[in-house]
Amino acid sequence: MSVQDILNAVHVNMPYQMLVDTYLPLIVKENINPEIGFDCFVLDRYKRSDFTDTAKRIKDQGLSVTFHAPFFDLRPGALDRKVREVTIERLKQVFDLVPLFGPKSVVCHASFDERYYVSKEDEWLENSRETWRHFLTIAGETDTMIAIENVYEADPLYLKRLLDTFEDSPRISFCFDTGHFNAFSEAPLDSWMDELGSSIGQVHLHDNRGFKDEHVAVGEGTFPFFEFFERLKKNSKSLIITLEPHTEETLWRTLENIEKMNLLEGLV
Repeated sequence: MSVQDILNAVHVNMPYQMLVDTYLPLIVKENINPEIGFDCFVLDRYKRSDFTDTAKRIKDQGLSVTFHAPFFDLRPGALDRKVREVTIERLKQVFDLVPLFGPKSVVCHASFDERYYVSKEDEWLENSRETWRHFLTIAGETDTMIAIENVYEADPLYLKRLLDTFEDSPRISFCFDTGHFNAFSEAPLDSWMDELGSSIGQVHLHDNRGFKDEHVAVGEGTFPFFEFFERLKKNSKSLIITLEPHTEETLWRTLENIEKMNLLEGLV
């Protein structure tokens, strides 16, 4: 696959602010399918008419879109009812934009941390289930998918328990983030793939050296991409593939490295 073929087949993460301030002309020129990131600052600053205008420009270009929901300070499984209510309110703001953009998925953080919820894991799990049940109804009405992403989780246990609750729903899946796994997981890749491989509906691709979330280009850190993609190909499942560079330079290096490594052959 050429770099252009790869670019046509994937999405590229892009915060909304950067999209409208800088990169909208580039995504139109290069036909880049964006994963639009929304944070609390964007949701408070822009009006619905602003989002409507942006959505029209992207739709007019015929581009595919995914969303990344806000996550700063949010706790979908919070033990404190008021914190959970604020989380739901903030998440609903981005789900209210789904009809405008028509994203294929909305990536969300489950925000489980065993150090934070020590001895309260089951309460976290039940509260999380209730939160995502609410948004599954919205997802079903708008033909989008909720993709729950790993971040600081040390192993797949509680994400699996959460996703198993919804195993009969086509509107929720697992988003495996390669960089987050590499920096934060204590369990090996085989454990994640054995437990959650069949639930993967989306992947976030970026790399690091195993110590922090650096977002270097794919192939320039220590994540085992060849092993990972071999496991993905065995699943024979349609996937949304998203690149998560934090600079334009890293995007182009990522695309070149994916081409050289031949990672996506037979998958897209």
